[in-house]
Amino acid sequence: MSKTPKEGKPSKKKDSKFIKKMKQKIYAWHRNIGIITIIPVIFWTLSGLMHPFMAHFFKPTIANERLEVKTIDKTQLTFSIQEVLAKNNITEFRNFRIVSFNNTTFYQVKTVNGDLLYFNTSDAKKIENGDQKYADWLSRYFLDDQKSPIVKTDLVTEFTSQYKYINRYLPVYKTTFDRPDGMEVYVETSSSKLATYNPKSRQAFIWFFDVFHNWAFMDAISNNAIRIVVMILFLSIIFLSALSGIVIYGLFWKQFKKTDSLAPKKGLRKYHRQIGIWISLFTLTFAFSGAYHATTKWDPYVLDKMVYEPIFETKDIATPNNQIAIDWNRLENMSIMTLNDSVYYRCQLAEIKNKYDTSKTDSKPKWDNKKENPKPEIVYINTTTNKVAPNLDLEYAKFLAFYFSDAKSSKPACCEMDSETESKPSLEKATLLEIKVITEFESREYGFANKRLPVIKLAYDTPENTTYFIETSTSRLAAVIENSDVREGYSFAIFHKFLFMDWAGKNIRDLSMVLAALTVLVVSVLGLILFSKKK
Repeated sequence: MSKTPKEGKPSKKKDSKFIKKMKQKIYAWHRNIGIITIIPVIFWTLSGLMHPFMAHFFKPTIANERLEVKTIDKTQLTFSIQEVLAKNNITEFRNFRIVSFNNTTFYQVKTVNGDLLYFNTSDAKKIENGDQKYADWLSRYFLDDQKSPIVKTDLVTEFTSQYKYINRYLPVYKTTFDRPDGMEVYVETSSSKLATYNPKSRQAFIWFFDVFHNWAFMDAISNNAIRIVVMILFLSIIFLSALSGIVIYGLFWKQFKKTDSLAPKKGLRKYHRQIGIWISLFTLTFAFSGAYHATTKWDPYVLDKMVYEPIFETKDIATPNNQIAIDWNRLENMSIMTLNDSVYYRCQLAEIKNKYDTSKTDSKPKWDNKKENPKPEIVYINTTTNKVAPNLDLEYAKFLAFYFSDAKSSKPACCEMDSETESKPSLEKATLLEIKVITEFESREYGFANKRLPVIKLAYDTPENTTYFIETSTSRLAAVIENSDVREGYSFAIFHKFLFMDWAGKNIRDLSMVLAALTVLVVSVLGLILFSKKK
């Protein structure tokens, strides 16, 4: 006698042949594309795990990260810049400033062909090989190491596998020291700034990260475009693998739960499923943001060429620089610039520190002695009239924004055109929405990766909400941000670097990122083991 279903309990509906076939295909697809990407995943997760460890937990330290700025001793400027140039038969130059090292004050002069020459301000004599000597002095200063021998000093004019574009500054000098840590120090002599520093441990990490995270090994057998395409292809496959896993263990979970009740899955298979469904979101976000970020690498890096450097005639600068009407007790440095057919000395004055709030009962001055970046006062003095031109730094920044907007829409070579080249800036009709002096890095507006400070922010009302960050001290474009850059930047910061965890502090944020990458690695390895057992 045949059995009948229990009264009131409906019979289970079986899947159609099409649904069963589709489930089988998706499962097979998940297994196959997963195995294709196992090696790239291992490369990316292992190198990704090292990044927060090396960049934060085991970050090397250096004695001085910036050069202490001191006021200029006017008595050291025996000769003016005009006299020094005339005595050395230099009729044209691009700029100058004042530097001090080895207990001597020098004019650092940038020639028409871009070389940096050094002349003693006391006797107008040129110091031979001055730029390298200054680079060595800066490197020793930043390290606070006057004893270790210098193995060699190299001029770096383009980014390399050890000196990546993230460091921004070019050209720089690399000074290698004979020390147990094999320290290499990179400095930009034109601004007296530290670019980066790499002991042996960090050199090894940079190599590992460059090879296994950025896939630099492909540059030896192909080119940048092919490398980016291959990376995006694999990241897309990883994305699809994680997505298919979600479909299998998420949308079809009831089906697998039913089969598990008949033949319970134990050990590796159980853990692969359980961990995989929980961390699939991290896999999706890592893969998506990584691929999105890779698309920004198509265009060559040109910020190092975005500099305005007109040629000045020595005879046209009327007022000697050592006779300008300025508060010499506060003068930290000077250079020269041109705006609206006039030539000016750009003078940097030290911050006045006796302006503090006396309304408090505490007798301690209220200026912030812990500020990493002081806020100097910038004064422009007309070289013809020897009079101060007020608020000219902001006007100069706006001029440079116009200049670079025109250069940005043309070939990079236009950035090196002289001041007489006619141009029609694309921002001419755009409304300036915001102008702001930035003296500190801020992750959501102008992050540490941009390197240069202080800068002036200029936000314009354009379809792309174009924002320029100008370093007026060097007449350089520090950064230009548009809507597309903001979208990609937030995607990478939030999904790849866990910016959403900033509220918990950098330590917790980096630890969260390490754990997420580690779980992705574990799930991938479990999948590989399961696949090998199936064979």
